[in-house]
Amino acid sequence: MGKRRQKSHLFNSLTKKQKKHLKDFGEEHPFHDNVNEKVEATHIVELPDSLDQSSAESDVESEPELEEESEQEVEEGGDEDDESEEGEEENGIPGQEAEEQGGDEAEEVGIPGEEFTDKEHESKFSLETNVLGEEEESTETGESISQRASSQDPFVQHLDTELNDEDVKTITTNDKTRTHVKWPRLGNLVYTSSQQKYSSPLSAPKDLSPSQAHLYKPLELTWPKVNQPFLLPEHQHGFTPLQQELLSIMGSYRDLYLPESSALANGPQVRSVYCLHALNHVLKANSQVLAHNTQLRNTKPGSEPDELRDQGLTRPKVLILVPFRDSAMCVVQTLISLLEVGDKKLDVSNKKRFKDEFGSDPENQPANLSRPDDYHAVFSGNVDDHFRIAAALEAPGLAETSCSSSRLAPGLAETSCFSFRLAPGLAETSCSSFRLSQVLTETVQHWHYCVSILQKSMRLYSPFYSSDIIVASPLGLRTVLGVEGDKKREFDFLSSIELLIIDQADVFLMQNWEHVLHVMKHLNLQPLDSHGVDFSRVRMWSLNNWSRYYRQTLLFSAIQDPQINAIHSKHCCNYRGQVAVKNLPKTGSISQVLVQLPHIFQRLEADSFMDQDARFQFFIGKVLPQYRDAVMSHTLIYIPSYFDYVRLRNYLRKEELNCTHICEYSKKSEVSRARHFFQTGDKQFLLFTERFHFYKRYTIKGICNLIFYALPTYPHFYSEMCNMLKASSSGEEATWTCTALYSRYDMQRLAAIAGAERAAQMLQSKKSVHLFVTGGEETL
Repeated sequence: MGKRRQKSHLFNSLTKKQKKHLKDFGEEHPFHDNVNEKVEATHIVELPDSLDQSSAESDVESEPELEEESEQEVEEGGDEDDESEEGEEENGIPGQEAEEQGGDEAEEVGIPGEEFTDKEHESKFSLETNVLGEEEESTETGESISQRASSQDPFVQHLDTELNDEDVKTITTNDKTRTHVKWPRLGNLVYTSSQQKYSSPLSAPKDLSPSQAHLYKPLELTWPKVNQPFLLPEHQHGFTPLQQELLSIMGSYRDLYLPESSALANGPQVRSVYCLHALNHVLKANSQVLAHNTQLRNTKPGSEPDELRDQGLTRPKVLILVPFRDSAMCVVQTLISLLEVGDKKLDVSNKKRFKDEFGSDPENQPANLSRPDDYHAVFSGNVDDHFRIAAALEAPGLAETSCSSSRLAPGLAETSCFSFRLAPGLAETSCSSFRLSQVLTETVQHWHYCVSILQKSMRLYSPFYSSDIIVASPLGLRTVLGVEGDKKREFDFLSSIELLIIDQADVFLMQNWEHVLHVMKHLNLQPLDSHGVDFSRVRMWSLNNWSRYYRQTLLFSAIQDPQINAIHSKHCCNYRGQVAVKNLPKTGSISQVLVQLPHIFQRLEADSFMDQDARFQFFIGKVLPQYRDAVMSHTLIYIPSYFDYVRLRNYLRKEELNCTHICEYSKKSEVSRARHFFQTGDKQFLLFTERFHFYKRYTIKGICNLIFYALPTYPHFYSEMCNMLKASSSGEEATWTCTALYSRYDMQRLAAIAGAERAAQMLQSKKSVHLFVTGGEETL
């Protein structure tokens, strides 16, 4: 009875919010845990109102947010097509649910407004409360601190440079100079800079060694082993030619845009070199802070040390955006490998939990799928794109020091544990909150991964404000950032990002590009709260809200696209300048079309890349009337944009044309029926979205006429779609047609399909229609 009375007393003392949690989830909240001696200081976490809307692999498809006012889909009768792909999973498109539910429901994940302290690990991984070990103190204090200021290390030069108001004004006026150079491996580079006094000639490196790359000493030992799979006998100093040139640009702290990084080709070695650069940056920054902590500790009473400014307003320094959990796992594994010196394994806490949540089960992988190699390269492993997580490292020989010094931010021990504010149910704590994380395992698809790095050990699932590196998907960050007017949102942890890495940016185009833009808008903003920072240690340019001018951005993509280009040109304002790789394709993907097929390219007049009205009017006025006749049956219309798909689908319904449609939100049964009716000729038109092709790669049979409403985002999709005509070949080759619409703003996509030289001729020609024939000896 005593225990019952105690529980009853605890329940009656709960707030309405706490009682609501117990009612919704039917389990005890960690308010019973002894986080603090005083019960009233215990912090409560808000959870989503419903677990049903957060399934990571939901089979229930709902109409997306983009079609709120559209009517119900027309159901076509008939049984499921027996010819559906064998072994294909009935999973939704990654990122689909969040886009359907819209921003409001994404906020249900929520950010509890109270902090939760991880007492077990926080002191061990805190930068503010630790100093260097005795064995390192002699080499990191005294003269070494003064030598650091005159170092030739680009890290020191970049962060110690102080801009003035005139420099910032020059950067923001977009008055820039451009220099074109050619390197042996990367090819044509365009170097853009607005600050001539801080720019240096862009010269190709020759036999770059780890010491010349100014690597942190332990990384010089671990890098050759980590990079061994990519090395050939002729490669020297542990770098491939591509990695040498990339690291040379990264090490100079210029922004970089590489649109030739594909998962099938050089993506893995690009990932290795940017992980090396990110880890090198963090280890140098943290060692500088620890050395200054040691110097402050050894300062004699009455003697004032020099001003030591070595930090930002918040601790996270590196943000890495990747599209899938498997990509995040590869990044983390690379970071761990780079920190393991010799045969000694790095002490990684929560490693098993991380592998369980981010790894993939071979039994869940569909077997015997006939897909292109690039598909298997992108979709290997766990392809959930809606998730987040966090981590931390301990330095060797750390000695814990008190926080009594005015330089050591005494309040930071309390403010650094933001686990539940930012990642509900994901932060590993010393209390029984793991119970809570088990409840959320089924619901947490959105993700972030934070790494607090010193050197000796790594703690996974660390709070944002105690982390150095954040690895996240755009969707995972979007649910934390929220939008203006939300009661629960957080973006202060992005205020001091010094290195932004966007990998596989082309895949983000197939998810939701708005999430990427949303993240970019919230980088390097002035924090709304101090978060216990010691302002005497904050760099002046950070206090001046000039962090964006010091941020280095590394952008990697498999293709060139105007939307990705806009990130590089509009959101990158590094005072060191920007470098973009711009190689024109000599041959286009049209050369990979194997069937004999006439290709008609029709140019339309548009006012901008996003002028969809001009494209729509051109299509319904000049293209569609040619295919209304019953003779032009079996017509597939390929549509890259979902917005255009909805608009065109509604128009065909209004005109009562005999059509069916397949998009990324279609259920498996709807896809099977649509494919069957189109193949048998019961439906004259098939609307087909690019994102469906990206995620499924079905072979559509029965195509006789192919229309590209807009040029594909990926150039090889053009040849893949054209080669589908061969799958249903029945002596009708003479009647096959292919029509593609383009405008002068589609130059990059057109060059990737038709070749750069031919594309230039097509755009400059007075004729608006051009014909090419593949599969024969002559091309017109």
